[in-house]
Amino acid sequence: MERNSASRRTRREFLSCAAVSVLPGALASCQAAEIKPVVSVVRIRRGNIEAAVEQAIELLGGMAAITRGKQRIMLKPNLVAPMPEATTKLPVMRALVRLMRSAHKDVSIGEGSAAAPPFNVRNNQIFRTTNKELLNGLQQYVFDELGYSEFSKAQSVPLVNLHTGEFVDVKVPGALLFDKLTLHRSLTETDLLCSVPMMKTHVLAGVTLGMKNLIGVYPGAIYQALRGNMHDIAAKLEPSATAAPIVDMVRANKLGLVVIDGSSAMEGNGPTSGTQVPMETIVAGTNPLATDMVAASLMGFEPNEISTFTWAHKAGLRPRSLDEIETRGEPLERVRRAFVRPVLVPWNPAAAPLLR
Repeated sequence: MERNSASRRTRREFLSCAAVSVLPGALASCQAAEIKPVVSVVRIRRGNIEAAVEQAIELLGGMAAITRGKQRIMLKPNLVAPMPEATTKLPVMRALVRLMRSAHKDVSIGEGSAAAPPFNVRNNQIFRTTNKELLNGLQQYVFDELGYSEFSKAQSVPLVNLHTGEFVDVKVPGALLFDKLTLHRSLTETDLLCSVPMMKTHVLAGVTLGMKNLIGVYPGAIYQALRGNMHDIAAKLEPSATAAPIVDMVRANKLGLVVIDGSSAMEGNGPTSGTQVPMETIVAGTNPLATDMVAASLMGFEPNEISTFTWAHKAGLRPRSLDEIETRGEPLERVRRAFVRPVLVPWNPAAAPLLR
């Protein structure tokens, strides 16, 4: 009885928060109603990743409540490269697809991966490119190598290559860097974007979590694979060359759910050259900034260490501190570990020459 009562109470709290409204480009927060955003932290027991995802969603009020009034859902994993040790694991995606289908939603998976040989990586040299043929081959190869193509067929879930296709210009409210962004049309037609990153450190951004995962939404056909053109512009504003464009992309999309895959994580010089560490944790929330702040804390980072959070706060996004967040599930101190810090490097425009 106590569990059922708690579940009903969680749903009531979530719905009262959701009633505040989630507008396109706005973070899903409860600040207008002065209700703390909720972030769930769940340990993976006996290797059952899917059960942990289900529990994390239940602690937020359940998928029906989270997706209330939204029919078309896109899941955005982090598939930076064809490297299983550096990308979102399929059991997390499988659980989310099942939960969303149980809530009678239409689900797709979208991604714009950064690099893969032989398409824009040759002789260990990474190249920028806007070549659509290369970008199509790159994305299909990554989907194939990581098992997403097979998963797509088995689950009848469409895969969307966000690098190429039909694009739409979207105005960015309160822009930090771009007054408008060019997005794949499917992103403008979705009702809810769900970011599903792997928990990692990052040599530019410090950490790569739910918000940073949206760098993969910048289409290569417009901003170049590796997002070189975007990084060049951003580097003139701030040294990470990532924080401001991350916040702009979050505000241009309907990002209303973040589920962080901490089944394994990466420390050191991520997003691809770090070391895997066992975290066995799922972190989820409907406020992307709050969710990322909690996950970064679990990795041993203070909010003011992460440039994305600093720029999100400059843009007026909340919460501003961990005290403004309600966490459910595991106490943070039981999960937290001190990740090896990445060696932060400034963006080098000459690092990746253009491949036409």
